[in-house]
Amino acid sequence: MFVTTRPIADPVELLARLPRTDPVAWVRDGEGLIGWGVAARLEVRGHERFSRTQRWWSELCASLEVDDTVSMPGTGPVAFGSFSFDDASGSSIVVVPQVVVGRRAGQAWMTVIGRDPDQKPVLPPVSVPDRPLSLTWSEGSRTAIEWQEAVAEAVRRIKAGELDKVVLARDVVANIEGTLDSRHLLLRLADAYPSCWTFSVDDLIGATPELLVRRTGDLVTSRVLAGTVRRRGDDRTDAGLARALLSSHKDTEEHEYAVHSVAKALAAHCTDLDVPTRPHVLELANVQHLATDVTGRLADSATVLALAASLHPTAAVCGTPTERALAVIHELEGMERGRYAGPVGWFDRHGDGEFGIALRCATVDGELGQVRSYAGCGIVAGSDPADELAESVAKLVPIRDALEIR
Repeated sequence: MFVTTRPIADPVELLARLPRTDPVAWVRDGEGLIGWGVAARLEVRGHERFSRTQRWWSELCASLEVDDTVSMPGTGPVAFGSFSFDDASGSSIVVVPQVVVGRRAGQAWMTVIGRDPDQKPVLPPVSVPDRPLSLTWSEGSRTAIEWQEAVAEAVRRIKAGELDKVVLARDVVANIEGTLDSRHLLLRLADAYPSCWTFSVDDLIGATPELLVRRTGDLVTSRVLAGTVRRRGDDRTDAGLARALLSSHKDTEEHEYAVHSVAKALAAHCTDLDVPTRPHVLELANVQHLATDVTGRLADSATVLALAASLHPTAAVCGTPTERALAVIHELEGMERGRYAGPVGWFDRHGDGEFGIALRCATVDGELGQVRSYAGCGIVAGSDPADELAESVAKLVPIRDALEIR
């Protein structure tokens, strides 16, 4: 197959250009990648899902004839991936679109994959997605009370010394009447959370604030988020809550576990690792997070896929020690995570790419007319079940608001 990348006029708004069929996306602040059509697709399971994906991708790229006059990260053949949280949580999906449109630093481009080296697809016009007629929300795998009981049990085990931290998640379900167009969710999320990475891969849609890893040449970056407080909408009150978050022993302890797990994983591949000693507060529309940006220089040939594999699961979405936390999640959480809290993003033939953690997200089932939304909370010794439930409700707000009928 032939792969052709050429510069194009600025498409202005990437997500609004997506057609309804097979949309994939990774966009932040109006920049990133969108795609449609399926040139190749991989479904993979088990603990070797990252290495098997890398082998498949290397073999596929070796078979392609590439003509790329732009030569930036994300040009040429690009794959979008959404990986399962763990070995027991279903399939991971990788999609290579037939058409990719990218926009970064004032440069826009289009990549086409097909059997005709001269094919020239036209950029779709801006379109307005269909909106649902009505929706009703229902409890997910566990009721709010049952989930709080699971949190209380996790706290008991942490205080007994069985583990230091565990992340417990819950789900809620929206039942939709009328057309369920995933682009409706994407556009609403991108508009409300421009500083997050808005993504869509095989019906997993969300806007994550957490960058698991980015590789651009030898520069490696990861953003760690752990420790959360809900915003109140008043600047003075929110500033006070931010100060309290920075001084909270419970939240800083939770954050330190997450930073340590990322720094330890990256140290195996990077030199000149920069790990700030104190977090800063990241403000989003609905919540504030403790955040730390970790950077390093690649010391080996690890691709972004290999880096994602070495980092996942971090303490921010699993807990610590990892194996004990996983066991507690499987025992207490009471739901199938699937690709929630797994790596999601894109990668190119040079090993560059970006992966976020699939948070503030939902799985969309158009046939059933259902949207299943997820949220998780880090549980440590000082956690209170009622407070954790309130935090989970705040983290469910992005999908709830994006689905709201106006």
